[in-house]
Amino acid sequence: MKPLRNDCFALPPGVNWTPVEEALERLRSRLHPVVETEHAVPLSRVNGRILASDVYAPRAHPPSNNSAVDGYALAGPVTDVPCTLPLVDGRSAAGEPFKGQVPAGHAIRILTGAVIPAGTDTVVLEEDCEVRDGQLYLNGTLKAGANARKAGEDIQAQDRILIAGTRLTPTQISVLASVGVESVDVYQKLRVGVLSTGDEVKPVGATVTDWQIYDANRPMLSALVSQLGYELVDLGHALDRADEVKSALETGAQECDLILTSGGVSAGDEDHVSKTLKAHGDISNWRIAIKPGRPLALAMFQGTPVVGLPGNPVAAWVCALRFGAPAMALLAGGEWFEPQAYVMPANFSKNKKPGRSEMLRARVRDGQVEVFGSEGSGRVTGLAWSEGLVELDESAQQIEPGTPVRFIPYGSFGL
Repeated sequence: MKPLRNDCFALPPGVNWTPVEEALERLRSRLHPVVETEHAVPLSRVNGRILASDVYAPRAHPPSNNSAVDGYALAGPVTDVPCTLPLVDGRSAAGEPFKGQVPAGHAIRILTGAVIPAGTDTVVLEEDCEVRDGQLYLNGTLKAGANARKAGEDIQAQDRILIAGTRLTPTQISVLASVGVESVDVYQKLRVGVLSTGDEVKPVGATVTDWQIYDANRPMLSALVSQLGYELVDLGHALDRADEVKSALETGAQECDLILTSGGVSAGDEDHVSKTLKAHGDISNWRIAIKPGRPLALAMFQGTPVVGLPGNPVAAWVCALRFGAPAMALLAGGEWFEPQAYVMPANFSKNKKPGRSEMLRARVRDGQVEVFGSEGSGRVTGLAWSEGLVELDESAQQIEPGTPVRFIPYGSFGL
């Protein structure tokens, strides 16, 4: 794969605040897949993987005309009713087709999924007819082709059934299997490194003082990477020391296709992530007009893209979803996506000021969207409480109960 340019994240001169949609478009335009192709991977190992090439059907589905119901096959249409038709000895069952020809004016027993015998093209549902003394009695009319599936009506041989960039799910794997595809070409899994920083941050299980906090970001971001289907590389935790941060980034550059960091990306005395990236890489601090979030460091370090997320867990979560998830999808060989939003009535009040987009932790109850009681970005309980985000654009808004708002469920990000 062609590597990313070292200056791919550079902003035009004079750009200060960047609206969310503009930032997303800029990010999308600068990225491309960075992973190699793995050829002929069996269907048993492709769930969640991304197709590297288009797939064409080697045969039709269904491969032959067959019955959609249990009943009797005959030549349609049937318009002169009531009528009787003599039954042919034998039957057509799934896996055991009738091998002869059904004479004109005759009918034959047929079961669901069975090949429709030669000389017939229509099936009468067994509940809609009666059999007595070897005769089929019909009381209602039938259109030609009723209750019959035509060969290839779902998929024709050589149809393109899936396109490159598609993330394979159980339902898509079913489509592949239905036409006999045994293996497909997929991209190798994107390797995503997760690094936490900060003297005040300690891993869960460590002894802490009152001025130290447990690391919520690394477990959260690691779970996000794994749930999105990528290969997690745990880069651990680095103290606010230039040499520690540099060493961790060097490890990530060697082992990962992308590095996610949290904390240390502003311009403070101890923001060693941004300092290290500036000294040894190519960094662009995007000031995005979003709340929570704002600072998002995008950099290249020894040929590997780095996404520097805010240290606050809520802001890290929002930025990882809104910017990181579609970026990772594109780097992994998939398609950049805009998460599906649903316009629903609000069950809250808010006077929003103009200037920045806002992402509120939210969930849906009884057909209405409710938001977490506090907008404080330090309230991690709101993350567990929420099931998605309400996205408010940059404009001033007065929201009252019943006002339509955009709700984005976490499932829209691939979770």
